[in-house]
Amino acid sequence: MSLLLSAENLTKSFGARPLFANLSFALNDGDHVGLVGPNGSGKSTLLKILAGIDDPDAGARVVRKGVRVGYVPQDPVFAPGKSVEEVLLDALEGEEHEKFAHVALALGKARFSDRDTKTDTLSGGWRKRLAIARELVREPDVLLLDEPTNHLDIAAILWLEELLREEPKAFVVVSHDRYFLENITKRMLELNRAYAGGLLQVSGTYSDLLEKRDEVLRNEAAYQETLANLVRREMEWLRRGPKARSTKAKARIQNADRLIEELDESRTRSATSSAEIEFAASQRKTKRLWSARGLTKSPLFSNLDVLLTPGSRLGVVGPNGSGKTTLLRIIVGELAPDAGTIERVDGLRVVYFEQNRESLDPALTLKRALAPEGDSVMHQGRAVHVAGWAKRFLFRAEQLETPVSKLSGGEKARIVLARLMLQPADLLVMDEPTNDLDIPTLDVLEESLLEFPGALVLVTHDRYLLDRVATRVLSLDGRGNAEYFADYEQASGAAAASAADFSRDPGARSGRRSTSEKPKRLSYLEQREFDQMEAALLEAEERLSEAKRKAEDPLIATDAQALQQRYAELNAAQGAVDRLYARWAELEAKLA
Repeated sequence: MSLLLSAENLTKSFGARPLFANLSFALNDGDHVGLVGPNGSGKSTLLKILAGIDDPDAGARVVRKGVRVGYVPQDPVFAPGKSVEEVLLDALEGEEHEKFAHVALALGKARFSDRDTKTDTLSGGWRKRLAIARELVREPDVLLLDEPTNHLDIAAILWLEELLREEPKAFVVVSHDRYFLENITKRMLELNRAYAGGLLQVSGTYSDLLEKRDEVLRNEAAYQETLANLVRREMEWLRRGPKARSTKAKARIQNADRLIEELDESRTRSATSSAEIEFAASQRKTKRLWSARGLTKSPLFSNLDVLLTPGSRLGVVGPNGSGKTTLLRIIVGELAPDAGTIERVDGLRVVYFEQNRESLDPALTLKRALAPEGDSVMHQGRAVHVAGWAKRFLFRAEQLETPVSKLSGGEKARIVLARLMLQPADLLVMDEPTNDLDIPTLDVLEESLLEFPGALVLVTHDRYLLDRVATRVLSLDGRGNAEYFADYEQASGAAAASAADFSRDPGARSGRRSTSEKPKRLSYLEQREFDQMEAALLEAEERLSEAKRKAEDPLIATDAQALQQRYAELNAAQGAVDRLYARWAELEAKLA
C-alpha cells in the first residue's frame, strides 16, 4: 500500500483548552477509516486539518505529491439558484477534459434523475448526496466525510455504504452510526483523552474497536491500581519525614513526586463523563394514551390505525418525504389529518423532540436556553442551579454566556434533551434525536428510552437504536401505504425497497435483504449486551426489592400522596425488570 496522507504530531487547542496533542497516523491507498470520539474531542477539527482547511497549532499535515483530497462537511452550502449540474460543473472549473461526462457519471452515482433540479428545493438528504457528488466528480484519492449519514434515510445510508465500498481509493468518515461504521470500515480511530496518547488505532471494524477499547481500559485500570499502591507506600514513607541528605533519599523523593503526578494524570484521563438523561414520566394509570383509526394524510398515508399505550415504543421508518414527520406532527396535535378519528386521554402530556430544533432561539445564551426564567430549573420537584444543570449535559461553566448560534449540533441537541427532561410526559415523540450526538450520549439516551414507562414514538435513521429500542416498527412508503412489523429486522428490507422505488430511479439497487434471513449469531454489540444482562437484571431486581420495601412501609400507610408515589416507583421498577427479561429472552432466541 502506498502512503497518501499523514498526520505528524498534530496539536490543536480551542481557546485555552487543548483538543488533542501530538497525534500521528497515516492514510494509505485502500484505507477505509472510521473516526469516533466524544463530542468536543476534536473530530471535525481534525478532519478539517486533514483537508487543509484549518491549520494545526503544531505538527504537520503531509500529502503525497499529486494526491487529491476531498471534503464533505456536516452542513454543506451551495450557491443559491444553482442546479445540481451547475454545482458539479463549478467543482470542475478549469478542467475542460470530458467535463460533462464526469458530471453525468457523478450525478448517476448519487442517483439524481433530474440534473436541472435547483439546490434550493433539495431536502437535507439530497443536499448531502449532492455534497458527496461534488467531491466525487473531482475523483479524490482521499475522501473525508463529516457525519455523512445525518439527514439520510435508511435506504440512502445503504446507498452510501455501497458507494464507499467501491470508491474512492481511501476515506476517513466521522460518524455516530454504529451499524454504518460496522459495515464500511477496515480500520478505526478513536480520539479520546482516556488513552495515554489521546488516540486509539485498531485494524478492523467498530466491533473490533470496542473489543480493543475494553482491553486497553482494563489494562489502564490495572496499571492505575498498581500505581496507586506504589503511591500509597511512598506517601507513608514521606509522612515519616525522611531527610533528603543522601543522594538515594533525594532520588526516592523525586520518584515519589513523579509517581503521584503520573497517578493524577492517569485518573484525569480515565475520568470520563457522559450526559445524564432521564425523562420524567407522569405516572398516569391508563391502558390507552393515544389512538387513531383510519388516519389519512394524502398522499402520504391512508386508513392508518395507531395505538399508543404505556410501555409501547413505536419506531417509524421510510424514505425522506414519506410522511414520518407529518405523522409525528399529527400525533402531537400540530397538524390535522385529512380523515380519520383520534382519541386522546384527557390531559395527555406530550413531549416533542423536533428534528430541526426550531424551538431553540439562536440569539439566546446557553444559560437562558437552559433556564429561561432565572438561575435555576425545577427538576423532579427540586431546584437545580443552572450551572449544575449545564454540567449534567457536559457543558462547562464558562460556556453559560455563549450564544446558542455558536454551539455545535451535538451541543444544541443536548440543550433540547435538557429542556424536555423538565416536562413530565405520558408520551415521548422524537424526530431524529440522534443527529449530532456522540456515541456515549447515544448509549445513555437508549437506556433512558428503555426505562421510560410511558409511550414512545421514534423516527430515526440510526438502525442500532431502532433495533434496540422499538417494540414495533411502522414502515411508510410515501405513496399512501403503511405496514407494521414486529421489529427493525423485518422492516429493513421493506424500507430499503420502498425508498428505492420512491426515488424514481429504476437503476437503483435497494439493498433489500430477505426478511427470512436471520443472523446466525449475535453481533458483537448484542453479545456484549447479553454478557452484561445478568448483572443488569440483578441490579434491576435490587431496585425492585427496595421499591417494594418502601411501598410496604407502614409509616406511609395513611399518607395517600406518598403511597401513590411509592407505588408509581414500584410499577416503574417492575416494568424495568420485565423489559430486561423480555430482552434477555429475545437475545437467547437469537442464539438458539
